[in-house]
Amino acid sequence: MPLSPADDAFADALAATLAPDTLRRAEPRYLEEPRGRWAGAAGWVARPRNTDEVAGIVSACARGGVGIVPYGGGTGLVGGQVCGADQPASLILSLERMTAIRAIYPQENVLIAEAGAILADVQAAAAGQNRLFPLSLASEGSARIGGLLATNAGGVNVLRYGNARDQVLGLEAVMADGTVWHGLSRLRKDNTGYDLRHLLVGSEGTLGIITAASLKLSPRPTATGTALLTVTGPEAALSFLALARDHLGEAVSAFELMHRTGFDFLAETLPEVRQPWAEPPNWVVLIEVGLSGGADPQAGLEALFAAAHAAGLVSDGLIAQSEQQARDFWALRERIPEANRRIGAVSSHDISVPLGAIPDFIATCGPALARIGTFRINCFGHVGDGNLHYNVFPIPGETRGDHDDKRAAIKACVHDHVHALGGSVSAEHGIGRLKVDDLERYGDPVKLAAMRAIKNALDPNGILNPGAVLRRL
Repeated sequence: MPLSPADDAFADALAATLAPDTLRRAEPRYLEEPRGRWAGAAGWVARPRNTDEVAGIVSACARGGVGIVPYGGGTGLVGGQVCGADQPASLILSLERMTAIRAIYPQENVLIAEAGAILADVQAAAAGQNRLFPLSLASEGSARIGGLLATNAGGVNVLRYGNARDQVLGLEAVMADGTVWHGLSRLRKDNTGYDLRHLLVGSEGTLGIITAASLKLSPRPTATGTALLTVTGPEAALSFLALARDHLGEAVSAFELMHRTGFDFLAETLPEVRQPWAEPPNWVVLIEVGLSGGADPQAGLEALFAAAHAAGLVSDGLIAQSEQQARDFWALRERIPEANRRIGAVSSHDISVPLGAIPDFIATCGPALARIGTFRINCFGHVGDGNLHYNVFPIPGETRGDHDDKRAAIKACVHDHVHALGGSVSAEHGIGRLKVDDLERYGDPVKLAAMRAIKNALDPNGILNPGAVLRRL
């Protein structure tokens, strides 16, 4: 079924059914995405205040055959939040006004938040009850819960706590016909048929609009320790991770690998970010542990360093002596994406491979790219769960625009290497519109057919985020 545009006539009719100031012309921020690869074409944005208003808007779009692009914090990196220019203008549906923390049950370790709640505010609400909401990523000051769940966001704590879907007990969502699924369960055991929660989490707004979530909280560690350690290479980093888990078990909450290129980019574009060395090492691990029961994480990290040094895995390092120093260590990791944006990547890749294949991927992909052209590679990421951000940049004196003709070949080279090693071309950012071709190229045909059948069943007219995840036929 062809879609109708969200034009002025549709907007006038919809506005008559809504509270004042719910519908407005889309400002530029709704039509952009952080990497500048996609520009939205929609002209109108709806900003409902509650779930009933969301349901009314979706019902109107269903009747009119108008596409809907759900919008959270706008931090997505695969174009899932912008309307494609090759289709009729969709209505942007922003959940930014639905920010309430509806309830907290500290004894149950449950928090119920609306989809527009900013991640940092959810973290603060949990902390206010001496609880932890462990989802953590660089954009937590602007990313919103609905978008994070819709994309099954990862972040730095996946190693210990899992992805976004692992933090969800239940959902409230508006389906494609405007009906509301009231699924805000606080149960940890509910074996009553298909689990719609896990179907909607990660569906990127193509199967339903998440309006609220019942989130799982965790106990707060009574003490945390952070260390920045020089390793001899990716293989040593993996051996060090195994050693760390042998010594500290599940206390290891984050394990990040960073290459010297990232530190060079920081020095070049963000000199205010303090670096603890005069000459950056080639490979560094950032490790964080959280302990309870009076255990001393600093002593644990010191013992771990001694064992790793004796094994020839680490050659130097720093253990944070204060909260400020720990924040400084984390700033190195969290500001790298900003430095990347300032340099301007020719092609960026959010990939995962089996842990044991990480050294092989890094060792073979770089030389393969060198046969395409001369580039700088910034490889960093959540190596504890196999997720690397493997980004390709121009050399000094050139811009990413100088290599636009090579971008497709670069992406194919990286993704072919990933696929050959049994990996994924989208580890934590999702498919959006950017990776629809990649999903078709590398995805299992049976899985893709099942996904198409689910989409057709739950959104038969294809109005929910048209063109995202699955190509609109």
